[in-house]
Amino acid sequence: MNRQEVLADIQALPLTGVLLYLGTLAITHFFRSWRWNYLLRPLGAQLPLRRLLPVSSVGFMAILALPIRLGEFVRPYFVTREGRIRMSAAVGTVAVERIVDGLLISILFFVSYLLSSPDVFSPELRFGAWLSLIGFVGLTTFLAVAQAWTEPTIDLVLRFSLLRRFAPARAERLGDRLRSLISGFTVMRDRRNFTIFLVQSIIYWGANGFGMWILARQMDLPISLSAAFTTMAFTGVVLTLPNSPGLVGQFHAAIKLGLAAYLPLAMVNSKGMAYAIVLHGIQTVWYVATGLLSLLAISSAAGRHASLAEAVRESSRAASSAETRAESRPGVEAV
Repeated sequence: MNRQEVLADIQALPLTGVLLYLGTLAITHFFRSWRWNYLLRPLGAQLPLRRLLPVSSVGFMAILALPIRLGEFVRPYFVTREGRIRMSAAVGTVAVERIVDGLLISILFFVSYLLSSPDVFSPELRFGAWLSLIGFVGLTTFLAVAQAWTEPTIDLVLRFSLLRRFAPARAERLGDRLRSLISGFTVMRDRRNFTIFLVQSIIYWGANGFGMWILARQMDLPISLSAAFTTMAFTGVVLTLPNSPGLVGQFHAAIKLGLAAYLPLAMVNSKGMAYAIVLHGIQTVWYVATGLLSLLAISSAAGRHASLAEAVRESSRAASSAETRAESRPGVEAV
């Protein structure tokens, strides 16, 4: 990688390119936030948009900032604080959201692989296409089976874990937590709300891929719209794995590997690397800025200061107990 070439490509990006991408990022952010309400509705825990957006924005910032997606507990925690839903059920809706996202991008990635010529995808990309599809189809099957046959599913998990034999008390607690978690899966039975959630998920990923294509064209990367969507899908699959704080390194490597299927290696190592840095940088600034502004809004609504550290600490503590409900405790106030 020639650092001077990469820096020159970054500096050559016109301001209009940044603004155009920010416009698509705003649409992506909105639908990524709004769709969650259609998973909360069947559980009687929907939030008005003026509260949903700050809660989601803080959650997205936490997901970006923390390793292995520990920030996923932040959004459920804020909903739990309002006393309408158990923490484990709220986490169940997030699990549905993540699995559906994974399935959508895995299908997109796999279809791109099937439609491409044999020499386009590297062995690593071909393996990733098959592995991600099999993995997320398996998880989707588990969602369906768990909600249809909850008790047999829990019994099977406990049987294979051997907890009933060696730690009966822990097995009982784990069973309760699984039962509550699976209750969050039942949102899939509400066809109307779940269909709206799926439509908004498609819009969310569509805006995301379209924005990536616009930014690529603004940086003179000659990729098609379908190539941009394939790169987005592959990057999304990679980011479902345990991630580093801020996605540093992991994000850039995924973008470069995705672009390598369509561009010469020399271009990937120059313009492609510059594109990955700019894409990651704009997204990081966006999610951190919206998250911090949302924390201020949460603090103002609650009448006291709220911090990301407190939100993460309290949400992780709440997630460790299946019986946690919204109640008065020091730390972050309810939204």
